[in-house]
Amino acid sequence: MNWIRRSGVILMASMSISALAADHRPAGQIDALFASVGPTAPGAAVLVIKDGQKVFERGYGVTDLRTLHKIDAHSNFRLASVTKQFTAMAIMLLVHDGKLGYEQPLTEIFPGFPAYGKSITVRHLLNHTSGLVDYEDLMAKQYGNTPDDQIPQISDAGVLALLEKTDATKFPAGAKWEYSNSGYCMLAMVVEKVSGKSFGQFLKERIFVPLRMANTLAYEKGKSEVPNRAYGHTPQGKGFRETDQSSTSATLGDGGVYTSVDDMARWDDALQHHTLLSEKEMQPALTAAQPSGGPAQENGHFVSYGFGWFLEPYQGRRRMWHYGETVGFRTSIQRFPADGLSVIVLCNRADLNAIDSALKIADLYLKPIP
Repeated sequence: MNWIRRSGVILMASMSISALAADHRPAGQIDALFASVGPTAPGAAVLVIKDGQKVFERGYGVTDLRTLHKIDAHSNFRLASVTKQFTAMAIMLLVHDGKLGYEQPLTEIFPGFPAYGKSITVRHLLNHTSGLVDYEDLMAKQYGNTPDDQIPQISDAGVLALLEKTDATKFPAGAKWEYSNSGYCMLAMVVEKVSGKSFGQFLKERIFVPLRMANTLAYEKGKSEVPNRAYGHTPQGKGFRETDQSSTSATLGDGGVYTSVDDMARWDDALQHHTLLSEKEMQPALTAAQPSGGPAQENGHFVSYGFGWFLEPYQGRRRMWHYGETVGFRTSIQRFPADGLSVIVLCNRADLNAIDSALKIADLYLKPIP
């Protein structure tokens, strides 16, 4: 067991796996970031990799309020939008296979797609410059003020069906950058159409099995089960309520992968050593979109985005990163390739800021730039 000292009282930490850092100062500082997580409350799993080695791996809190299982390195969280890097990799593997091209238009892959799909390419989908209408906006029009728990869950195929009924985009393809969950649901359908396999099966065969990510999967209710599952929660009063699923929780391409920090270490290693694709083949994913209408922006801030990765530097350092946010979950991966540092934070409660926590942890390991 691990122990921490708070206000002069020795308390048992909510983590069942040990810190691996030789220098215990970062471990104590990371513990302090999650000091508000009680031993029987939803919490988080944290992983720090430095120069290819796990230097910190720790869990805080429980996977759910029914079993009170402790969160550990094998607890599986819904990644939400951190899924997008796996969806992008699936597309890139099909390009590697010679079965798909980045400049292929939607109408070539889906002949029944509306005419506006002629100008939308696979690349536009990957880097969020497609202009596709947000499927959540389309659902809002369809269901109006219906409570979310009474709205049927939509699938990637359902998103495709909704888009096939629309007759226009929000802006011409390539003209602007706008984050698009619709685009990544479409990419999942592209994988299925081109590979002839379900999206989840393709991910399993081409990514998860080769990388020995044994407990990682694209979750489909009734078709698969998540081992060691962490359930999402939202604060309510002085406690929490389970908020694990919503009407949009069944789509896969934009956010449906479940995994653990243990399996994410294998993913990080594959990215570092170019296990699935060569360094040259990975370059498109690490090249920022350049919209014709001017620099990519979101909420007044400049954005740099490749294929499934944000690419903005951090404190002068090259960075590839992403976040995930869905009902009851907050997740983030922060990779600093030149510094040999990766930080992964997976939370199963909505009141924790995974991005902020991951960057504060990164600050503990990044050496000052000369």
